Amino acid sequence: MTALRRFRIDFHVHSDDSYDGHEPIELILEHAADIGLDGVVITDHDEIAESRRAAAIAPEYGLVGIPGVEVSTRHGHLLAIGVDERPQPGRPFADTVETVRELGGIAIVPHPFQRSRHGVRKRHITDADAIEAYNSMLFTGYRNRRAKTFAIRRDYPLIGASDAHYLPNVGRAYTDVLVEPRAPDTAKADIDGEDLVEAILEGRTQIRGKRTPVRKSTVQYAKGAARKSAYLLTSRAPLVPTVPASMDRR
Repeated sequence: MTALRRFRIDFHVHSDDSYDGHEPIELILEHAADIGLDGVVITDHDEIAESRRAAAIAPEYGLVGIPGVEVSTRHGHLLAIGVDERPQPGRPFADTVETVRELGGIAIVPHPFQRSRHGVRKRHITDADAIEAYNSMLFTGYRNRRAKTFAIRRDYPLIGASDAHYLPNVGRAYTDVLVEPRAPDTAKADIDGEDLVEAILEGRTQIRGKRTPVRKSTVQYAKGAARKSAYLLTSRAPLVPTVPASMDRR
């Protein structure tokens, strides 16, 4: 039997293409390589351009390139991993899961049940490919424990991720993905995003990492809330530019 190869991947990271993100993808990729990750997936809110670009240049940093996006479904957020096209926001959760699969990706439920962060409620998660059972940005361990219990009882693969919006938080939680090479002599550099997706679907994952300090989480939540409030105010005001402009989807 071919020995499994271990890949350390942070599947949930935001760049400055998110309305609440801050860092350019080049800095994120450089940092990910420096701290020993094998890859990061840029999952900006309803934006995929920078994620596609990050996936394309990731090999220059010695990383696996995987595109993705955090989609705002009608019932909460959903990570679309391994897609080159953004699913349409605002559609029902179940329909969006199907669209992600049609696009060749996998659907991972991030921070489930936490409504303050647009987590999908339990009753809506009737089908998915994996559950984010450890999100480093939660204030307490309760939501993570609940997500893990839910995933185990329903036999969903478990994912850990940082949900980083600031550079120092990248990689605070991540997933060890155990990939079976196509051949015994397959080099690690020859394993791509499709191999990782297959390993996740087969449940070959292990959660690693720790929670982001509460103070940093609080700052991230507060700034995100302020940006959303600014958007709601300026998007309704005539002749006033939308702030932040990245949230203007009209």
